[in-house]
Order: sequence, then structure tokens, then C-alpha cells
Amino acid sequence: MSILDNRETLAKQIWQVAEVAGYLWQKGWAERNGGNITVNITEYVDDGMRKMEAISEARPIGTVLPHLKGCWFYCKGTQRRMRDLARAPMDNGSIIRITDDCAHYEIVADNPIAPTSELPSHLAVHDYLLGKGSPYRASLHTHPIELVAMSHNPKYLEKDVLTKLLWSMIPETKAFAPRGLGIVPYMMPSSKELADATIKAINEDYDVVMWEKHGVFAVDTDIMAAFDQVDVLNKSANIYMCARSMGFEPDGMTDAAMQELTDVFKLPK
Repeated sequence: MSILDNRETLAKQIWQVAEVAGYLWQKGWAERNGGNITVNITEYVDDGMRKMEAISEARPIGTVLPHLKGCWFYCKGTQRRMRDLARAPMDNGSIIRITDDCAHYEIVADNPIAPTSELPSHLAVHDYLLGKGSPYRASLHTHPIELVAMSHNPKYLEKDVLTKLLWSMIPETKAFAPRGLGIVPYMMPSSKELADATIKAINEDYDVVMWEKHGVFAVDTDIMAAFDQVDVLNKSANIYMCARSMGFEPDGMTDAAMQELTDVFKLPK
């Protein structure tokens, strides 16, 4: 019996994660076990779940995250493939709860699958988001091909250079990714330094952060919304690269056209 049985709202959230995992694999953004997903599911936890015994001993997070006391998360499992998670999310991920000391987690269901090795950095972002009263409950790390390729050019790593270029490729990009793309210089994957730099970029009002030569980290209200932001940004990168492969530098939308979009759709300045 699965924890999802007879829990329709919770099951809907988990199967949305599975749907996104399938898209990541289909797009080639999730080679082998690449990428991670964590979703704060606390609002979908019922009294029956709260009474459940853990199926693992409490494990250290590596830091104290005071805003996560009593929170519950669905996490992709470490060394698990997105293509497998898409087909069987509870065999390739786990539901965890944060203990009252805010420094440990325990696995509750369905299987004792260790969460992603990047769990501490994901949880640190969730702690920051809850601390500032954000409605964002989902975090996504993936490897979008064209965006990663562009991060190998130093000129695109200057603040908001890539944001402006991507916005100018197609109107929908600014409309659906209105906060643009933050940039974090290359740092060791899974490191505290990378987590801190990502939080700093999110604090500067970015929802999607480019990790140089690695991938992107996105946050939003749910996992589909986070995926959508990455999808539209990478679409613009693809348009730019297609134009360059045809032998010309695309003009892009003018500053005036982008300002008109901002005004009409009341987008962030």
C-alpha cells in the first residue's frame, strides 16, 4: 500500500513531479541520474500521515534550518534517474519530514530511498523562501542544453546580459520568465558555497539561476511552474543559436518593444 492511496491532493502533486521528470528526460536535460526535484508538500499532509512512524533513522541535514520545523517534502532519490521517476515516483523518490530540531530529517514513505545528495542545498533554499513568506514550494535543478552551452561564454556571465538577450528573442520569454536569469559562477556541485550563492541570487529577485557550465536552479509555486520558466528561457537560447547557425546575429526585440511588454502586462521592472 502506498502513502498516496486515498490521498488525492497529495497524489496529484507527486504525479505532477513525475510528469515534469518525464519532460526533462525527453528534452535531454536529465542524462543518467542528472537533476533534482524537491517539493514542499506540508499543506497536503493529513492527520493520518502525521501519526506515521518513520521508516529510517533521523539523518543529519548538515545545518540548522529553523523555518522548516515540521515540514514535509517529496524528494527525488539519490542516484535515481528522471526517466524512472516519471514512471514510478514512489519507487524513485521519498517523502521526508524535518524533525523538531530543524537539523535532521527522516524518511516516512514509501521506501527507504535516500534523497538527493543535494538535499542540504535544496532545503536551505526552501528554508529561505519560507522565512521571507514566499508562496514558492518547488525547486528544480536540471541541465538545459542550450543555456548550459551559452554559460561557457564569459560575456554572457555578466549581470543581466543573458537575461536581456533571451528576453529579446520572443515576447513570451519576458512574459513568462519576467525576473530573468541570475548567474552564479562555477562552484563545486552540492557545496554549501553553491547553495549560499544561489540563495543570494534568488534574494536579488531571480526565480531561475544559471550555474555556470552546470545547469539551472529554478523555484516557483509548484514544479510545473518552475519547469515552465526554464523551458521558455531555454527556448529563447535555442532560437538564438538557430539564428547563429544560419550565419547571422539575430536583431532581437528592441528596448522599446520590451518596455511595451512590461507596461501592458504589468511585469516587474
